[in-house]
Amino acid sequence: MSETPSTSYSVNQPNSSESEQSLSTRHLNVTEPVVAKRICFYKSGDPQFNGIKMVINSRSYKTFDSLLDSLSKRVPLPFGVRNISTPKGRHSITNLEDLEDGKSYICSHQRKMKPINLEQASKKPLPWQISRPVSARRRAVQLARENEDGFGHRERKITTPKKMIVFKNGDVRLRRTIVLGKKNTQTFEAFLDHMSELMQFPVVKLYTTDGRKVPNLQALILCSGALVAAGREPFKPSNYESLGYLQPARLLGVGNRVYPKANAKSESEKNRKWNVSILTSDVPSAGTSSKVHITLYGDQGSSGPIFLDGDKGKLFQRGNEDIFTINTRNIGHLYKIRIGHTNAGKSPAWHCEKVRLLNFFSGEQFSFPVHRWLAQDQADGEILVELPVLQQGQPILPVTVYEVHVTTGDLWNAGTEADVYISVYGERGDTGSRQLLKSQKSKKFLKGQTDIFAVEAVHLGHLYKIVIGHNGLGSGNGWFLDKVVIKDPITDLDYTFLCHRWLDQGQDDGSIGRELAVTATSMLPGRQELKLKQEETWAAQKWKFQKGNTLQFYNKLTHGFICLNPDSRVDAFGDKKSKYGLFDVNVKKRNTYVFSSHHMPCLALALVNGHVIGKSKDKACCELCVRLQPNGCAILESASYPGHTVTFNLQGKGADETAGNAEFSKELVVHVKGVFHHGAIILLNTSLCQALCLRPDGSCNGTGQQQQESYWKVHKISSGLCMFESVRKPRMYLKIKDDECDGTGTGDEYCHFKIENNLETGSISLESAQNKGTYVGLLPDGKTKPVVNTGERNIFFYPQVIKFGREEPMGTSAALSKEKKDFRKSQLQGGKTQKPVSQRPSTPPPSKQMRNLQGGEGPLPSDDEWKVLILTGNAGTEANVALWIYGDRGVSGPITLGKDNRKQLFLPRQEDEFQVKIKNIGKIYKVRIELDGSPNEQSEWNLQRVTLQHLKSKKTLNFPANTWLSKNHDDREFLCELPVVEAGKPIYPIVLYNVYVYTGDLEQADTDSAVYLCIYGKRGDSGLRFLHKSGTPVTFQRGMVCVFEVEAVSLGKLQKVLLRCEASTKSQYWYCDKVIVREATNSSEYVFNCERWLPFISQGIIHSEIELYPQELEKNQQLKMQEANEGDWRITVVTGDFETAGTTATVSLYAYGDNKASGPIVLGSGKHQLFNPNNEDTFKINLRDLGQLYKIRIGHDNTGNNPSWYLEKVRLERVVPPSDEEICLPVECWLSEDKEEGDTWREVAIRNPAKELLPLLVYEVHIYTGAKLGAETDSNVYINLIGTRGDAGRRKLHRSKNNSVKFRRGQMDIFCIKAVSLGDLEKVLISHDGAGPGNGWFLDKIVIKHKEGEEAQEVVFPCNRWLDECQDDGKTERELTANKDDSETKTSLKAQRWRVQVKTDGDSPEPQECKRTLVIYGSRSKSVDLLLTPQTPGYVCFLPRAMDEFIVETGDLGDVYKIRVSCDDAPGFEGWHLKSFRLEELHTKQELNFDCNCWLTLNREDQVLVKEFPAVTEDQKALPGGLIFGGSCFSE
Repeated sequence: MSETPSTSYSVNQPNSSESEQSLSTRHLNVTEPVVAKRICFYKSGDPQFNGIKMVINSRSYKTFDSLLDSLSKRVPLPFGVRNISTPKGRHSITNLEDLEDGKSYICSHQRKMKPINLEQASKKPLPWQISRPVSARRRAVQLARENEDGFGHRERKITTPKKMIVFKNGDVRLRRTIVLGKKNTQTFEAFLDHMSELMQFPVVKLYTTDGRKVPNLQALILCSGALVAAGREPFKPSNYESLGYLQPARLLGVGNRVYPKANAKSESEKNRKWNVSILTSDVPSAGTSSKVHITLYGDQGSSGPIFLDGDKGKLFQRGNEDIFTINTRNIGHLYKIRIGHTNAGKSPAWHCEKVRLLNFFSGEQFSFPVHRWLAQDQADGEILVELPVLQQGQPILPVTVYEVHVTTGDLWNAGTEADVYISVYGERGDTGSRQLLKSQKSKKFLKGQTDIFAVEAVHLGHLYKIVIGHNGLGSGNGWFLDKVVIKDPITDLDYTFLCHRWLDQGQDDGSIGRELAVTATSMLPGRQELKLKQEETWAAQKWKFQKGNTLQFYNKLTHGFICLNPDSRVDAFGDKKSKYGLFDVNVKKRNTYVFSSHHMPCLALALVNGHVIGKSKDKACCELCVRLQPNGCAILESASYPGHTVTFNLQGKGADETAGNAEFSKELVVHVKGVFHHGAIILLNTSLCQALCLRPDGSCNGTGQQQQESYWKVHKISSGLCMFESVRKPRMYLKIKDDECDGTGTGDEYCHFKIENNLETGSISLESAQNKGTYVGLLPDGKTKPVVNTGERNIFFYPQVIKFGREEPMGTSAALSKEKKDFRKSQLQGGKTQKPVSQRPSTPPPSKQMRNLQGGEGPLPSDDEWKVLILTGNAGTEANVALWIYGDRGVSGPITLGKDNRKQLFLPRQEDEFQVKIKNIGKIYKVRIELDGSPNEQSEWNLQRVTLQHLKSKKTLNFPANTWLSKNHDDREFLCELPVVEAGKPIYPIVLYNVYVYTGDLEQADTDSAVYLCIYGKRGDSGLRFLHKSGTPVTFQRGMVCVFEVEAVSLGKLQKVLLRCEASTKSQYWYCDKVIVREATNSSEYVFNCERWLPFISQGIIHSEIELYPQELEKNQQLKMQEANEGDWRITVVTGDFETAGTTATVSLYAYGDNKASGPIVLGSGKHQLFNPNNEDTFKINLRDLGQLYKIRIGHDNTGNNPSWYLEKVRLERVVPPSDEEICLPVECWLSEDKEEGDTWREVAIRNPAKELLPLLVYEVHIYTGAKLGAETDSNVYINLIGTRGDAGRRKLHRSKNNSVKFRRGQMDIFCIKAVSLGDLEKVLISHDGAGPGNGWFLDKIVIKHKEGEEAQEVVFPCNRWLDECQDDGKTERELTANKDDSETKTSLKAQRWRVQVKTDGDSPEPQECKRTLVIYGSRSKSVDLLLTPQTPGYVCFLPRAMDEFIVETGDLGDVYKIRVSCDDAPGFEGWHLKSFRLEELHTKQELNFDCNCWLTLNREDQVLVKEFPAVTEDQKALPGGLIFGGSCFSE
């Protein structure tokens, strides 16, 4: 066994040789770990940046932050390097261990990374390319050009410059004016960069002034002239002022003031001040917790939405009048207002009574009675209302309810579950953004459905556009919108807005909002829609009219096919199989064709005086134009006489030109012949623009694009019976099995489908041959599902041929016997993918067209036609015979040699003749003949000779055989290979290969399943051979070796073997250790290591076969170390001996010595065949200058599909200087997040003869999350404990001992970390990864408790700071030092533990979700807010008449004299009747009682949620106190 050192750009290399020839299943892998990593860093979005090459190791960079700081000095970014990502931006790097040696990464100052062309960036730039820095504007142009080259899709450009005001989020004082144009809107990312430079802070998100997110360039049209720029923080409502670009036309009936011309400009530029009075109704629950906004509309513009802010919790309460002063631009004469709210908070519903306005400039007063609910669960569900100005008690403009008809497209997965919003624009303003909430249908926005909504607004006059979009939320958030029709009940006009596009971030241009203009009055909406659908239909069906296609025309009226009879008569009563109903396509120009008879090529369909007859195809009357209809039917119209069409009556006769069309039909359904010929490449279209596709997970979906990813290859089994194989993923077939329909079939009987033609629609249905009556169906979201035919269109597919196949010869069946269907399928694939000697591409699909030549003549032979002669000896066979033909450029086969009556073939002493087509396989050197039939058939056959003769050149190749083929005799094979014989000698010899198959020594490693082997060499392959004895499978027993013989024409030097195990159940899976192949003639030996289970699962797909490559074997080889250096150690890692013990993660090691620690040493990844069950993996590492070792830490990064790892032990042996003593470190535990302690790291102490062995301690880590608002986090939190004896490593705080949900506000969580004694704790490093919806975190403190010997210690690490990118200093990692005063104090002297017993009264309601907190007051100090949560997850506290017990910890409080109990005002909280409290200090046994007997609720008269209780002394007298605080907000 040899050890291979790592190169400078790899983590590890697999060993290239084995130590010995042994049957043992414990194997050794030796690799060289990498400590230093060579990395190249590029700049986000800048292809001109040449990259920074750096060497990363534990000495140069101690922490990830230090690397970021170093990169910030070298990579020019506006705000320094704050994020490092993989080149495609899919994964963010958060620690040094994640960096891989030799890789490239992208640096950016924000989370969103802009990709670059690494190939272009790695080239050295020219001098003029780096002469000056690249501005954001130039970066936008560069990025746009890259997008055109394929690095992203081009977003819609702004063609007309647009002026906008941009506010800083939450600060209306900071505003900038920007003009949107082509240069700064090339891409949305470049626009954000430009905004960052303009606003002088990193702009990550954009919002409209009413808080809606602007996700892309197209969404800018949703804005009304103003934007809000934000970083990573959420939107903050404020009085953002807008210079609205919408200028409604001057309103009729509203007087206009006339000012002197000289003052006109100054008057218009002045702001206007308004007094706004809002009266909330005096009805129950009338108040709202939402933000209320108002918009004023005048004849010179609108104010934009203005939020009415004030003291939180005091505005818009029941019966209150709230008064505000607002400023607007000069909007002219007021004619309407819009008032609404954001539907936020605990109780957003609002009942508004009245709105009053006072214009301070003009003195005008306006009153708007409302008297209605603004709530989604009340009345019409609207949360805003428009109110017109009243003159003499009458509105100057009417209020109308528009009827909005929204039609979802009839595509699969066209529906959406997202919230849809619409803004309607007219000559008198707009409606504002309205959510389409309540449809007249039970479910909204379903495929092909029209939903009707009511939108109430002040009449807008003539409508000219709408803006419609959705928020992208929900499981199905994409949406295909067909059209919107708005009915105006006042004018009785209908406005149509055609869309017919996706609103989906993953489809079309990625936009989820669209601006739609009203259909022009010059073109009727119906006509425009018809034209659009005709164009789509033509794009989908024009492939049918390609030159050379053969068509049939089906007439719906007569239910027959058009036939052109020999007497030139044309009718529409033909049968599907009539030879006169076939027409060849001859293209004249774009949509003008001549349809000539396939049987009589000189005749073609013609229109003469309105009658359809047959004419010579050269005549002008034969030229017909194809007019496709939206329903897919075609109309054939005369090119010379427009209006004359091919028309038939009920009797199937051509229509008379003078007759009416009432009883005639001119619509024809076009069918293409040869769609399902063998080897054809087709699309199974599900709509005009969608097709059935195979997803990466093996599932099928009807929403695929009509591109290569949706191509299927047809395998014709018999007439009307086919299989469909994915072209993108060979060997994956469409199947129906176990009530599932997907693309994971292997070619067995579950993949056979009967083709059912639907003549009326031109579609087909796929019926399972195994499950009669079950069809491939589609669900509304496009997913495939086995269904029965209920008459719906969800089983219809519209085939489209990409490449035509060839029809199977008469009498030849591709159906395979049940015993070997998968075997045959694999051979078919092997024939297609085999790599020949010259390394040229493999041949086209085999299974060539052939026919039996006995008794028939054929056309002139082509260059690829051969005659096959099979001479039978004394015994014939009735079995099917298959032939493979091998050339030096490829292989053709299997070719089934058969005809209708199989009993007439292969009779004794008879020579059978066949004709086959063989293309591009080069010089033929061998053939393979195989019997295909069950052992019960008469299958013993004496084969004498095979002869191939080229029909054109008459060249003959001879293959003498004189052999027996049988499935019934033990000593006879059922296949043989024959080399070409020239001058009496074979050009290659026949070689006997001895195959030794080793089964692993693992539990349940044996199998009785069928196993197949194919040997590949420099001269082709042996074919897939069944490893059998007497024609039956062999039982491969655990730890045993099975020997087989494979006879084949010499393959030359062996290159690989293919091993296949057909296990139907998991209990039949097989663990193969290795395969050894020996040539009997020259004693050559090839070892193919397997060491894995078959079948195996990869990317969710079960694979039953694997390719193995040879290992060079040196007999009696000993373990050798390459160039041993001082400090080299040999480390052996032993994985447990059961099936699931192995890992797919990357394993690393830390070694600690008296002088220093090693830093991370990457040993390797389980993805590279390391750390398998029952394996020993050996590595060479260098621990120079570490000094005397005292501990190691080993663990993994928890990556891969199965990261859990059972580590048995670790062995260490010094190589230089050599040592005979081996250090054995037992571990014997799981390193897994979901097993045992949930830790992926384990430390082990190393014994030093001169010192005591350091103990393994359990450190109890108490994490106190602060009580501030938003203090909780959902991120992954990591900690490293650092003491005088080193550190514990970065550990994930995975599983809290006392809480089911970690890191909640005001909560204390306990975690356990096992580590070799760290000595005196000095500091901790605490951080989180920023993942999850709530990624900020306020950490109060960390308390670490441990016991070493008899002494219990407790160390406090105060923090009291945010770990949040948007709070404090923006850091998410903190280094905390120990509190010196407390670190040397015993637990008993500094902390107190209390048992808290809480009694709930019997009339208290059932507990709801509500936080209950306790504060204990003493003579020295008070405790923090102690959250009363159950110690057992899932336990329900505070039930009526229940006594609940809690354990809490505090500092030294002194003499306790009172407590404070509080509840939060959660939605639905009815209250809590608290009976009593009892405290017991666990160390001193001090007991305190508190007589409570009160309600904490807002639903009773006193409305108390917070209350204090004094301690009761022994004489039952209460100490002074007992203050009661009402309301839901309390502070001292």
